[in-house]
Amino acid sequence: MAKDTIPTLATVSRAGAHDVIGTTVAHYRILEKLGEGGMGVVYRAEDLTLRRQVALKFLAAHALGRDDQRRRFLHEAQAAAALDHPNICPIHAIEELEDQIFIAMALAEGDNLKRRLASGPLPHREATNIALQVAKGLDAAHAEGIVHRDVKSANIVVTEKGHARVTDFGLAKLPGVELSDPTLVLGTPGYMSPEQVRAAPLDLRTDIWSWGVVCYEMLTGHLPFHGDHPLAVAHAIIHDTPPAPSTLKPDVPRYWDRIVLRALEKKPEDRFGRISEATAFLERGEAPTSTSGRRRTPPPRDQPSIAVLPFVDMSAEHDQEFFCDGIAEEILNGLTRLGGLRTASRTSAFAFKGQREDARSIASWLGVETVLEGSVRKAGNRLRITAQLIDADGGYHLWSETYDRELSDVFAIQEEIAQRIVQALRVELNERERKALARPPAHDVEAYELYLKGRQFFYRTRRQDLEYAIEMFERAIEKDPEYARAEAGIADCHSFLFSYFGGRPEDLEQARAASSRALELAPDLAEAHASRGLALSLSQTYTEAEREFESALLIDPELYEALYFYARTCMVQKNWERAARFFEQASRVKPEDIQSIVLLGLCYRTVGLKGRAESTYRAALERGYRHLEMNPDDARALYLVAQSHVELGEKDKGLEWGRRARALGPDDPYVLYGIVCLFTGLGESEEAAACFEQAVGAGFRNRRWIEMDPDLEPIRDHPRYQAALATLDDGSSG
Repeated sequence: MAKDTIPTLATVSRAGAHDVIGTTVAHYRILEKLGEGGMGVVYRAEDLTLRRQVALKFLAAHALGRDDQRRRFLHEAQAAAALDHPNICPIHAIEELEDQIFIAMALAEGDNLKRRLASGPLPHREATNIALQVAKGLDAAHAEGIVHRDVKSANIVVTEKGHARVTDFGLAKLPGVELSDPTLVLGTPGYMSPEQVRAAPLDLRTDIWSWGVVCYEMLTGHLPFHGDHPLAVAHAIIHDTPPAPSTLKPDVPRYWDRIVLRALEKKPEDRFGRISEATAFLERGEAPTSTSGRRRTPPPRDQPSIAVLPFVDMSAEHDQEFFCDGIAEEILNGLTRLGGLRTASRTSAFAFKGQREDARSIASWLGVETVLEGSVRKAGNRLRITAQLIDADGGYHLWSETYDRELSDVFAIQEEIAQRIVQALRVELNERERKALARPPAHDVEAYELYLKGRQFFYRTRRQDLEYAIEMFERAIEKDPEYARAEAGIADCHSFLFSYFGGRPEDLEQARAASSRALELAPDLAEAHASRGLALSLSQTYTEAEREFESALLIDPELYEALYFYARTCMVQKNWERAARFFEQASRVKPEDIQSIVLLGLCYRTVGLKGRAESTYRAALERGYRHLEMNPDDARALYLVAQSHVELGEKDKGLEWGRRARALGPDDPYVLYGIVCLFTGLGESEEAAACFEQAVGAGFRNRRWIEMDPDLEPIRDHPRYQAALATLDDGSSG
């Protein structure tokens, strides 16, 4: 190659990066390739005129397009070159030569943040230091009317002493100056704002979004939005809400959660107005409050809004949490059906459960005008329910009431509370909405309470718990023969008995029958579709199963059962990335759940995302400890905590928790299988194979899961494993 040849992208692609090393472009000699991305290639080069080393970025053809776009790009890059700030890597020159445009930038000392994060998340203090510096650099650019448009960890350089600089302002734009081709999308998938994904007009708030993504990445070790391909990433950016960083890394302070999630609001007007607003909270270690909450503008007055918080259990034994949550959920479900009222989602509102925050702060965070709080005291057949509707602006009560009634009046109380809310907020109802608001969740209050009890025991997943749950569901159906949710509960229990406790064909048949009855009784019930999907998945009819899960999520996008069972179905088919996506959503929807987050860690580990897996297992430990404080005899939670310790290299702790799990369920196949995975993680193949033999002998029959499970790879060739596996009939379980 001639020494004066310009190393275009096409040349590099054809000849290889090393063939352009040593070539000269204008007065720059190329020394080495530093990196390559969708927008171009960056080289280290020597400025032969000024005798200094620089970084040269050659822009890709799609970043320039037609002549008018080239002129616009030059104009914007020249403006960016005028920036002078210690947290911005300056642009020395913008060169146009033949058919190429390239940018000469200062060669920043240090390593880029992306490479540093390859080994995992940063301590939150270090992340805070870098986030503040990056924000100051962006704020300086914004003050000059310049938007970066491509803020990402790869464009942030950090020295050994912790000095951070934002690089690559070559794609920046001036507000009010739009590209001639509105379909041209500049940016990096995963870091792009929703308005970038849609190729909509941009302002400085797109940089605030991308800064929030970088902060999330520093705190957790992975991006908040991801997918199998760029379109999946774009869909996640527009539609998904990521879990708070502290749910993945428990040592992250709560104020960080609020700051990051506000920066990641879908609508630009719901983010911070300037990035300096975010840094003000960050420097003080405070979460945004009601005076500067999530919403930048109040909701329209012609559509009132409300958040229904979980009701507090005031019973003497404090054993009615499931009942209190059920009351609040049914009130919320009724209000959600009203077209003239905007409601905060259950996931968002119930995230404040047990937190000491006043109603005004919660309303500001959730972007609503009013908040419903309540408490329940249940003693025998007597109920005392207190409810109060609070105006967020003034902090005063719009309405409050105490109901001293019989248990049989609970549905009437729920309806009365909903009606009083409608009256207080002056919501106009049509005939359909009036009927929906008056429709009880069950025909019999005892059936409803039995159903809630059954569902609570179902998630413990020991044989006796599942059998007790079935008993509760059957008793509920005796009270209410048309109780579709109870039928779905029976189906799920038999599905789990089939999978983990014997693989009896009659269990699978009962799962199919009960899920079919649930759909017949309530074809628009999301839980019925989810239960049917699980039964079909165990029958290995995966396409039909996935259709049922999709139907469930179309009706209720935040139904935990649909998300969790769908994820497990994806795992059985070894579709790890898709399984991870659904486990992430399940973990977000049910933030106290440990099983979804541990299986999410397994998915991350299997596809080689070590940093994500580690932060996920640490979050699992935090959840597990909290759960076991209230449920110390939950053997499944015990061995999931044990596995999480082992995954984090804490073998002694893993063994200790594993022994406790096995002591509670020495003959339980579900527990024994968990101990198998614990031993393989410890490198104890003999113990793992022996325990696997016991698990199968005790009734663990889920062959499809066994053959998929990567935890069992170390013992695949062990004779005891192969002998036990041979006892399973291929058609006995799914």
